[in-house]
Amino acid sequence: VQLQASGGGLVQAGGSLRLSCTASGRTFNYYGMGWFRQAPGMQREFVARIVWSGGSADYADSVKGRFTISRDNAKNTVYLQMNSLKAEDTGVYYCAMSIRRSIAYDHVSAYEFWGQGTQVTVSS
Repeated sequence: VQLQASGGGLVQAGGSLRLSCTASGRTFNYYGMGWFRQAPGMQREFVARIVWSGGSADYADSVKGRFTISRDNAKNTVYLQMNSLKAEDTGVYYCAMSIRRSIAYDHVSAYEFWGQGTQVTVSS
């Protein structure tokens, strides 16, 4: 499986970005997808996840109401729409695919495949 993330960049606080992650090498619409982020010197943390059908999603408390995860199974792509960005949202954002459908969807260990990451920098 290959996951290719894109859409990161530099944005001012209060602005928006949309991240994309396109999968290849496995039937995309069978599996849950997640977004994580990692700030310098910090552990990778959960941001959002969406189930295989797109019918359910979960978010970290820090991004609820500002970020929206969605997916287009016809395009093998998952998105993360990020609005009202804050300086503390700065980090490398990673998409990930969960094959085993673990209930611990907010843990790094629940995801078997990872993209290369895309940098998001929010200036205050």
